Amino acid sequence: MSKSFEKYHKRRLRSSYASVIISISLVLFLLGILGLMVLNTKKVANYFKEKAAITLFLKNDVNKASILTLQVSIDEQDFTKSTKFISKEDAAEIYIKENGEDFMDFLGYNPLQNAIDIYVKADYVTEDKMEAIEKKYQDNQFVSTVSYDKPLIGLLTKNVNQISLFILIFSGLATLIVIVLINSSIRLSVYAKRFTIKTMQMVGATKRFIRKPFIWGSVRLGIIGATVAIIELAIAIYYLNLYFPEFGFIDDKIAIISLFGTVFLIGILITWFSTFFATQRFLNLRTDELYY
Repeated sequence: MSKSFEKYHKRRLRSSYASVIISISLVLFLLGILGLMVLNTKKVANYFKEKAAITLFLKNDVNKASILTLQVSIDEQDFTKSTKFISKEDAAEIYIKENGEDFMDFLGYNPLQNAIDIYVKADYVTEDKMEAIEKKYQDNQFVSTVSYDKPLIGLLTKNVNQISLFILIFSGLATLIVIVLINSSIRLSVYAKRFTIKTMQMVGATKRFIRKPFIWGSVRLGIIGATVAIIELAIAIYYLNLYFPEFGFIDDKIAIISLFGTVFLIGILITWFSTFFATQRFLNLRTDELYY
């Protein structure tokens, strides 16, 4: 009977430890994903900003040498990420492909113009700076008209700021939730051993002596849970970079290592503090209060 009870008790302990590890690893993994979002918010925002282009439509009498000179001068500007020359013939082909009809059949000529698309660096994608670039080329001798999506620039600027603020607030709340969840798991684990704690206290063990094995046991669980969370994060980052290489999730290796280190440290600190206060609570209770 005693052997079967001992086996049952060991199974319960293993099950309890496994549930704590799983809880810690899951919440730390979610916290790590949020941390990854915070680290890459600017990068993702910049990616979409740099897709917005200013188009310079060129006059029909501008020769290829002059177009090349203009494009080179634009490439040398501080605000330029890249440029792309689109000939009127290429523009016609794009239009026909997108709309499925050849407008030149009934017009008899190609009314489109040669153009240079200027892809601007993210820091310059604001309403004021884009207007300044527009004015810079409006009076250029080779340029007929300058065009870009002004409402889109306004929306990008406004929404990126709002999304960044939302992610920061949400990450703060998520961190609080993570602390509460891990704390609850540790408290339940300690609660299951409250009679052991009180028994040790009654035979003369000091509070520090009683707390020590509980704290180190929980910290070990925190280390295991954090390690599992880091492995899950590494896998997630690998696949994110595999399917979305344009965002460069693994470019900043120092930031990724810092994220892993933060997750690991949080796993240790939360389990340490949670166990300390949980054991302290049961050490301060009277024996009859352990049943409530």
